[in-house]
Amino acid sequence: MNSLIQDERQVKETTRPGALVLAILTVDDPAGDFRGNRANFADLIRTGQSLGFLVYVLTVKNLHLHRKMLRGYVYHKDPSSWQKQLVPFPDIIYNRIPLREDEVQPAVRQKINACRRHSRVILFNPSFFNKWDLFEWLRRSKTTRPFIPTTRRLMTVSGLGKLMRKHNYLYLKPESGKAGKGIMTVKVHGEKSLPYRLKIQENKTSSTYSCSSLQKLWTRIQKQSGGEAYIAQQGIQLASVNERRFDLRALVQKNRRGYWELTGMGARLAGATSITTHVPRGGRIEDPEKLLTYSFNSEQAHKLLQKAKLAALTIARQIERASGQRLGEMSMDLGVDSNGNLWFFEANSKPMKFDEPHIRQKSLERIFQYGAFLARKKKSQQAGGA
Repeated sequence: MNSLIQDERQVKETTRPGALVLAILTVDDPAGDFRGNRANFADLIRTGQSLGFLVYVLTVKNLHLHRKMLRGYVYHKDPSSWQKQLVPFPDIIYNRIPLREDEVQPAVRQKINACRRHSRVILFNPSFFNKWDLFEWLRRSKTTRPFIPTTRRLMTVSGLGKLMRKHNYLYLKPESGKAGKGIMTVKVHGEKSLPYRLKIQENKTSSTYSCSSLQKLWTRIQKQSGGEAYIAQQGIQLASVNERRFDLRALVQKNRRGYWELTGMGARLAGATSITTHVPRGGRIEDPEKLLTYSFNSEQAHKLLQKAKLAALTIARQIERASGQRLGEMSMDLGVDSNGNLWFFEANSKPMKFDEPHIRQKSLERIFQYGAFLARKKKSQQAGGA
């Protein structure tokens, strides 16, 4: 009983009257607390507090839709620690469940679906994207279709052969991949005795296999993929600097008025022996205008950057429309080929932290600006309904 009184006192102390409450949703950790990027969660909590929010971490297991008070994790800066305590039911739930394998657990999916149906709950970014779904959604609109490389599901050896007759350079990507993990490339060198060249992304480097026949190539791909669902995609000859390819990384988020806005755009330069530009795979953070100027010229670089920014917003709007989900943010990878054409490669509904400081700070603030917009909108709908 004393513990409950103490918890209620803590709630009163940490909650300002009228403050909006945002919960960062994650899952329980077997060790007994919660999973996720704690440094990112702490940054979110500090930013939210500076904007007048109460922010805490909430696990799916502790999210009870019919209770007024829940058990959440509150961050204390000095000394740095996490404390489980009684907290008010959130006005907004921000889904940061860190891994796909956690999110697809039946109990987790069931709870998220219940949140989406429940009139009391405002939840955004309900799930990770699937790569195949993304390309299907973007193909539905004539405004986004031109940005899509030829993309097929990798199902059979004959399907692979047919695609390779059209494109002698392919990227093979796991449908549920993240940060470049599991990516392979295939190139055909018709004049060689071992014409099929398969390159496999490893940690920060890659290994290459040469195969004499399409069937041997398929066997090696099957062994490498381990039965995971893959897509095959037309390889694009990206613009490069000193023979190292680069792509653009955009972060788009909803603003305080509920509209998509570009928070920032960076560039990632591939590692010397890497087949992706992802930083965990050896890529390097660079300034996009600098790289584009090196590959083209300053005037064209500026035009390409503006085109990429507009494309990112157009793509985000189409993904949200076609997915039928309430989304608040996404990062995406865009490429510029050697002729200056723009291509879409990937979008992520759970963006990793952008290391560029000006993008990072704005990205944290936008979560709460959009959260406040959603809460205001719901309140006005309820008032109208009454």
